[in-house]
Amino acid sequence: MLVTEIQDFLSGNGIFSEPISIADTTFLGIEYETAGRIREIYILPAEIFASSPEEAEEEYRTRTEAKKRLAMSTGNADSDIVIVAEDRWRRCRDLYEARLLAHCGKFRSVFARNCEAIKTDKATANAFLDKNHSYGAAQCRYCYGLTEKRSGNIVGAATFSNARRWVKGGREIRSYEWIRYASAGSTRIVGGMGKILSAFIKDIRPDDIMSYADMEWSDGSVYRSLGFHEDGRKKPVLFEISPDGWERKSIKKTSPATDSPRETGCHSSGAKTKLWYMNEGSVKYRLKLTDYQD
Repeated sequence: MLVTEIQDFLSGNGIFSEPISIADTTFLGIEYETAGRIREIYILPAEIFASSPEEAEEEYRTRTEAKKRLAMSTGNADSDIVIVAEDRWRRCRDLYEARLLAHCGKFRSVFARNCEAIKTDKATANAFLDKNHSYGAAQCRYCYGLTEKRSGNIVGAATFSNARRWVKGGREIRSYEWIRYASAGSTRIVGGMGKILSAFIKDIRPDDIMSYADMEWSDGSVYRSLGFHEDGRKKPVLFEISPDGWERKSIKKTSPATDSPRETGCHSSGAKTKLWYMNEGSVKYRLKLTDYQD
């Protein structure tokens, strides 16, 4: 079972997790201390059994109800819940193991002040993102890397789109999408996203930047800390999954993903039949850098 696999992995790395069963759903509750405070997180291992889109929707509704009840039982509506979909764990296990360790307080901390934000080429950025981002690289126009000043090693990367242009109040507005950001393995770069954002703004001088927070891993708080504001939501996306390689393909039954996920750099596992999975959707965030009316 996926729950047992993830719990065994955490235990093998010195992390105690307590199984919590709510509404036919098992969470793994974890506590750890950071900066003198106790933090609670909950991992939801989402095993995929659905053999039809309708069953996938039912699995999604069950998860949603379980998360609501967990929030009620903990008294915290903002409980930090991480969802690990089975297909991602099977196909990209090394990557997800590193992300889980970081999420559970087992990470190498690097401060952005000890890094340099530089423009980099697509080949370098894409190779880094294929290794360290759960959806790999994507089509982009601008690429940035974070390199440690002492070693020169790249520890983070981000990509941005070309400008989307429109005219408001007699002036041209240039809007860009922040497409990807990732740090290396279980490294956490304190202030890393802010440093890359500042470099992009200085170089390109955009009027507007938008991005999406994946609701399986984040509520978007990092965007809010950078001055972004919520600007809508994308509905959950339905995926068709081939368990022979655990590849997922988005189906346009609901709002499509921003771009099709690339599956390079991950591991495969054997299985037999087609499965279906509905994710948690995403939140759109926008940063206005000039004063204009939507």
